[in-house]
Amino acid sequence: MEFFCYHRDRPDSAALRDELVEEHWSYMDGYAATMIARGPTLGPGGETATGSVHIVDLPDLATARAFAFEEPNYQTGVYRDVMLRRWRNVLGRTMWDFPGDRDGGDRYLVVGLGSGQAADLVPPPGRDGLIAYGPLLSDDGTTWLGTALLVQAPGPDAARDILTAGRYADIEVHDWRFGGRR
Repeated sequence: MEFFCYHRDRPDSAALRDELVEEHWSYMDGYAATMIARGPTLGPGGETATGSVHIVDLPDLATARAFAFEEPNYQTGVYRDVMLRRWRNVLGRTMWDFPGDRDGGDRYLVVGLGSGQAADLVPPPGRDGLIAYGPLLSDDGTTWLGTALLVQAPGPDAARDILTAGRYADIEVHDWRFGGRR
């Protein structure tokens, strides 16, 4: 089962996050074989982390909850909240299989929260910048709750425009970069 996990940082937690970087990476190393995508969301200027995205393939919901809530940054209070949802890997690949440039261009996390009739179950054609893409689902995987994607795009408006306007209660767009050890 694939899961989308987005930890959002507490305000003014950057120093604590920096102190825990090795603990965070060591924890994530234990999940390397299950990782579909990972990386921080960033504030203005791209220097300060505002959260962490992890898309993982785990055996069940209990394991996913343990992954999210046993994470060292969560345990020590770096994170303000956690969004954990079932997810479907529509592209069928990991971020490391992305054919584009890992270091060039602007990248974004786009999260569209919705309800009712499912939308955007498949990506629109001609979107070569998609790094990860899939629907957000209820815990049992039967109800569509939105769509989450990682994309290389010319700007936040272009990233937002990947999702169908009017089908979501809210669409968040965050600067994002490839994560992992440097």
